[in-house]
Amino acid sequence: MEVIDWIDNAFGLAQQWLFETVFSPVIHALGLSMFIEEGFEAAEWFLLGGIEIIVLFFLLRPLEKWQPAEIQTSSLERFRAVRTDVIYTLLHRLGGFSLLSFFLLTPLTDGVEAQLRLAGISRFSLDAFWPWLGVHALLQFFIYLVILDFADYWIHRGQHRIKQWWALHAVHHSQRHMTFWSDNRNHLLDDLLRDILRALLALIIGVEPGQFIWLVIVSRAMESLAHANVRCSFGRWGRYLMVSPQFHRLHHGIGVGHEGSRQGVNFAVLFPGWDILFGTADYSDQYPPTGIRDQLMGRTYGEGFWEQQWLGLKRLLGKA
Repeated sequence: MEVIDWIDNAFGLAQQWLFETVFSPVIHALGLSMFIEEGFEAAEWFLLGGIEIIVLFFLLRPLEKWQPAEIQTSSLERFRAVRTDVIYTLLHRLGGFSLLSFFLLTPLTDGVEAQLRLAGISRFSLDAFWPWLGVHALLQFFIYLVILDFADYWIHRGQHRIKQWWALHAVHHSQRHMTFWSDNRNHLLDDLLRDILRALLALIIGVEPGQFIWLVIVSRAMESLAHANVRCSFGRWGRYLMVSPQFHRLHHGIGVGHEGSRQGVNFAVLFPGWDILFGTADYSDQYPPTGIRDQLMGRTYGEGFWEQQWLGLKRLLGKA
C-alpha cells in the first residue's frame, strides 16, 4: 500500500505542477476561464496518455520484433512506415480528443437534463436502472466498456458502409505496414465524429468523467495491441473473447477488409462477439497484406500527416 500511495502522491504532484505551469496559463490566455476545472482533468489526461505511450512501446515493440506478422527489411523502412502514425498517436493520446468531446458535450447534456427535470423526467443512467452497480465498481466498468464497444461496432460498420464516411476512414486503412502505432492513424473529422458519438453515449448512460478517462485508456491499449505487427491469434478460445492482432489484420487486409457483400469483416473493436452475432466474423488462418485495393493500381492516400488530411477532405467532397 505504501508503494501505491507513493505513486498516487507523485502523480498528483506532477498533475498539479503541469496544470499550474502549462494548462492554467494557456486556459486564461485564451479567455476560457470557465473551463479551468476541465483543465485540471486535462493535465491528468496528458500525463496518463504519456505513461500509456511509454508502456505500450516497451511492451508491444519487443513483441513485434519477436513474432512479426510482416517482416520489414530494414530500420529505415520501418521508420518511413510509422513516422506519420507516431504523430497521430502523440496528437490523439496526449491531446485528448475524446476527453475534449466529453467536456464540450457535458454543458449541453446538463442543460437538456435540467429542462427534463423541470418537466418531471429524469435522465436515464445505469446506476438508476441497476442501483447495485454502484457498489460493484469493476462490474460497472466492464458493462460500460461492453456498451461503448457495441456502439463502436456499429460506428465502425458505418465508417465502411457510408460513402462519405469511408472517404475519411480510408486514411486509417491506407497504412500498408501496420504496427501498434497505427490505431490513431485517422482523419481528424473521422475521429471527431466517432469521439462525439461515444462521449454522447457515455453521458447518456451516466459515465462519470473519471470513469470515462479510464474507459478510453483501456480501450486504446487493447486497440493498439490489435493493430500490432504480431503473429498472434489468442489461441483456440481466447480469439473469441478479445480482438487479436490476426483478427484485426484480416479487417485491414487488401481484398478482405472493405469488400464483398458485407463490405468488410471483423468490425469489432474490442470484443469479437459482435461480429459473430451479426455475421461479419472471419477467422481465416492468414495474415494478409494490409491496405486498400486501389493502392495496388497507383492511387495515393498521402504520405505525410497534412497530405493525408487534405486528400481525405478532397475525397469527402468528391474531388479525389
